Amino acid sequence: MTQLRLQSVGARLSLALLVVVAGALAVVYLIVIPSLEERLVNSRIQQAERVAQQVTDAWRFEVPAIPQDLAEGFASATNTRVTIFTIEDQPLSLSVQADGPTGAAVGDIAHDPLALDVAKTFTGESRVVTRADREYAEAAQAIAPGIMVLVSTPLEESLATVELVKRRILTAGVIALAAALLVGYLAASVFARRIRRLERAADRIAGGLFDEPVADTAKDELGQLARAFDRMRERLAQLERARREFIANASHELRTPLFSLGGHLELLTDEDLDEPTKHEFLVRMQEQVERLTKLAEELLDLSRLDAGHLHLERAPVDLGRVAELLLEEFEPVARSGEHALELSRNGETSALGDEQRVLQIGRALVENALRHTPPGTRVRIETARSDGQAALAVADDGPGIPPEHVPHVFERFYRSDGTLASGSGLGLAIARELAEVMEGEIDLESRPGRTVFRVWLPAVSLSE
Repeated sequence: MTQLRLQSVGARLSLALLVVVAGALAVVYLIVIPSLEERLVNSRIQQAERVAQQVTDAWRFEVPAIPQDLAEGFASATNTRVTIFTIEDQPLSLSVQADGPTGAAVGDIAHDPLALDVAKTFTGESRVVTRADREYAEAAQAIAPGIMVLVSTPLEESLATVELVKRRILTAGVIALAAALLVGYLAASVFARRIRRLERAADRIAGGLFDEPVADTAKDELGQLARAFDRMRERLAQLERARREFIANASHELRTPLFSLGGHLELLTDEDLDEPTKHEFLVRMQEQVERLTKLAEELLDLSRLDAGHLHLERAPVDLGRVAELLLEEFEPVARSGEHALELSRNGETSALGDEQRVLQIGRALVENALRHTPPGTRVRIETARSDGQAALAVADDGPGIPPEHVPHVFERFYRSDGTLASGSGLGLAIARELAEVMEGEIDLESRPGRTVFRVWLPAVSLSE
């Protein structure tokens, strides 16, 4: 359980925030504390240097009658210890001539390492010195032959300030780490809950449950991901509905001709049937076989289109010639249905595509017009060219398609009249997908008294 919790996004985000805050505090500590300590120590050293120079200037301007007064005066004014030494050569030693403030211990100062170094070189120096287990900021300088001054100030107060800052930074760091861990855990928990909701939604979608929406109103990346999940859910729900409808409609389309064939075969076994009746039954059986064959071909085309395995030729196609072939093929059908089938050609209209598939699209459009318009309706096969596109159109003077059905006419197995008796409902769906594969499109214009389906393809010249 502990391992699972540590592997959760919430725990990882909390630990990441903790590491970031701890790293930031460590950087602050490592930068601020040494810098602060260095600045404070340097400030004390510079103060000692200034006092040493002032004592030197005062001595050189006028040698004091009583050096002790000079040392005590500067010590009191600057809150430092001012010591004036006489330098003995054989052996090298320091003798305190004046020391302020009054009452300061003399023994330790006479052996000060910085004072001894300056006595040897007789040059001015300054640094931090440890004397009797205490640290001092000191400056020493020669003020006259055989005379030197040492100014020292203890660093306990400055170092105590640094230690105080250290403790406060550490205390603030511990509080900040605790707050970061708490806030990070709470924020990460909220974040993790949103991720778990997406996980549950993905499991539902994977299980085929598309009814519950994926809701997350936030505008961050998780919110965008949730909305993408919801769009996927809606699309999968549509695909699932389409799959079920496809199976139901395909089953119906197969069952109807099979039932008809079975019935006619059963009747043909009756020996009392006369020859004309048998011939009529055979004709109807042939029609049902043709219906089954057409449905099988359409289903095969759909499967190839869905799989992207449909082979198409890319060559110039004379749409005028295609229109003539459609007129010849459907004129008897139009006459039997009391339709007037006409042809209207508008100049040279050649397109780039597969001639057999263009004919297949034209058949679907003409058949659709003849089937869904009343007797006496005029149907025209037209060709046109515009803006680098060539069009093959089928127009009729029928009552038009109701507006609520227009968005669905290219859906598989869709029928605007709501019946399942005429056609498979696949022709227009296949026609649109074939046009798209040939880098074209089909548009629809419909109003009472005029309905036009146009298939647009890239136009070419027959001379190309």
